[in-house]
Amino acid sequence: MGHSGAAAALLKPDRPPTTPHGLHGLLQYRSAAELPHGVAAMTSELQSLMDRYFAWLKDRTSLRPLGGVDDWTEITTPYLDRHNDYIQLYLRRWNGGYLLSDDGFTIRDLEQSGCKVNTQKRQQLLRATLAGFGVQQRQDALEVHASAQNFPMQKHNLIQAILAVNDLFYMAVPMVASLFFEDVTDWLDLSNIRYTPDVSFTGKSGFNHHFQFVIPKSTHQPERVVEAITRPTKGEAENFIFRWEDTKEARQLNSKAYAILNDQASQVPQPVIDALASYEVRAVPWAERELLREELAA
Repeated sequence: MGHSGAAAALLKPDRPPTTPHGLHGLLQYRSAAELPHGVAAMTSELQSLMDRYFAWLKDRTSLRPLGGVDDWTEITTPYLDRHNDYIQLYLRRWNGGYLLSDDGFTIRDLEQSGCKVNTQKRQQLLRATLAGFGVQQRQDALEVHASAQNFPMQKHNLIQAILAVNDLFYMAVPMVASLFFEDVTDWLDLSNIRYTPDVSFTGKSGFNHHFQFVIPKSTHQPERVVEAITRPTKGEAENFIFRWEDTKEARQLNSKAYAILNDQASQVPQPVIDALASYEVRAVPWAERELLREELAA
């Protein structure tokens, strides 16, 4: 099984207006026949729109038997993923009901894009998100078990979970930054590296500069400033260099600076590492972080 689909553009409706205050008053009417004429006409129009939506949903959903030992069926839905491809699900009979699965596509696609979800904190976030939709994770696959009675709701829940996981881990840049910061924090803790988080120093310019981690001076090493750079670009490197250069003369003698660079999505550009090194900042990609363990723990 695999994932394929054609790109498609869907019109997204504008956000609806807030609910009229008088809407609850309509509950006094026991049937549509008792509604005022204008309201009855609007209700009929909305029902027509809903019928058209359900017809569109039915027409844009296709089934393709895959056969095989487990007799899977591929369901192509009208909902789009972040690649603008149709989301596809896979269905087979199971234990007197049905098993619906994404065949592991959602998580594999995120990981192939550089967004790893295998750390403890990311797994906790993933489980909490899936639990909100009643969806289970088995290895990489997201799946639900359904009966004939609750099949529509379970299928809907799985689709919404797939969209939520994509949004949670890939689309929200602040979330990605937060997760990388947590990865670095966890590594420092597991490595028994003592540090003070979120420290601000005043530079020679008079400006205050914030640093993520400061490791105090020891008998073997001077004070060390450590920054986790989520997006290691030229601009981010220049920003850290400026903060460090403005600050280091006011710090303890021989203070050092380190930059841990996020290379989970793509390789860190060599010019970024070279630029940091030219200002005596020890820059190490996340994949090579173990090179710093002894130096920071001393």
